[in-house]
Amino acid sequence: MKPSIQSKLDRLAERLVELTQLLSSGDATADMENYRRITREHAEITPVVELYHSFQLAEQDLKTAQDMLSDPEMKEFAEEEAQNARERLAQIELDLQKRLLPKDPNDERNIFLEVRAGTGGDESALFAGDLFRMYTRYAERQRWQVEVLSESPGEMGGYKEVIAKIIGQGAYSRLKFESGGHRVQRVPATETQGRIHTSACTVAVMPEADEVAEVVLNPADLRIDTFRASGAGGQHINKTDSAIRITHLPTGIVVECQDDRSQHKNKAQAMSVLAARIMDIQLRERQSKEAATRKSLIGSGDRSERIRTYNFPQGRVTDHRINLTLYKIEQIMDGDLDDLVGALMSEHQAEMLASLSEGN
Repeated sequence: MKPSIQSKLDRLAERLVELTQLLSSGDATADMENYRRITREHAEITPVVELYHSFQLAEQDLKTAQDMLSDPEMKEFAEEEAQNARERLAQIELDLQKRLLPKDPNDERNIFLEVRAGTGGDESALFAGDLFRMYTRYAERQRWQVEVLSESPGEMGGYKEVIAKIIGQGAYSRLKFESGGHRVQRVPATETQGRIHTSACTVAVMPEADEVAEVVLNPADLRIDTFRASGAGGQHINKTDSAIRITHLPTGIVVECQDDRSQHKNKAQAMSVLAARIMDIQLRERQSKEAATRKSLIGSGDRSERIRTYNFPQGRVTDHRINLTLYKIEQIMDGDLDDLVGALMSEHQAEMLASLSEGN
């Protein structure tokens, strides 16, 4: 084990002792906010320290086995014990490295999901609808809640653009690698000659900003317009100027929200989306700087990059960032994204482990 990692683990073991003492003191609950903070830190550190103690135990077992090697009668047994200890040490060390990887502070947050039709006209809008359904079905499998905030239907179906909020534990951690260009190859329903068409959509996944204003929005930078909602909303929704359009003048970002009858609710939702978009720009700028110093395959946050192709005639989905091809397009389009999501998360973890090794 690298000295830097061992040093960090020793500090964590000491910190756990401190936290345990603090929690067992008589006035531990005098300040409930501080008590919750200490309890949370204790819960985060405990499994890491327990794993470190297992590592130290395996080290001791290896030393004991090596000491027995000099005894001819015990040599065969000692060699087997030493090999078992080495294998345990290697596995525990890898598990410890994963536990020590820096956590993305946004991982547990809700997200805003935006799907936009790109090149391909009506077929692109239909594919945007298919993609949105795919993510909605995945959210249902995770027992997450989906709220559509804004939608612009395509003329033949699907969406020119749809924005939704997905509420659920770990939503960002599982869907953050979906941002980018998604390409579809298939025979459109409108195609009479049976020719395969290629069209594209853009997906953006953004963590919800904290209400404690991680993003400071200066009212002077905002132009807020109200207008009459259009589209499927019944007669009532069209009688009042309940729809809201907010323009962030410094960046030119425009957010519309018209899915609620209440102007107040539409404004609150639009402000949330605006804050998330601004935070997302800041996040991508940071990721770009990191990518400049180390090659990151899947965490670049580049929206113009084509990340995935859905080929219907061949029944395959290919993620170009990790060279993964799955021949289960129907299941994937029905929201079975576990194989894709799992592979992307594992690859990202491997990248981080590699950069951790380079930095030590």
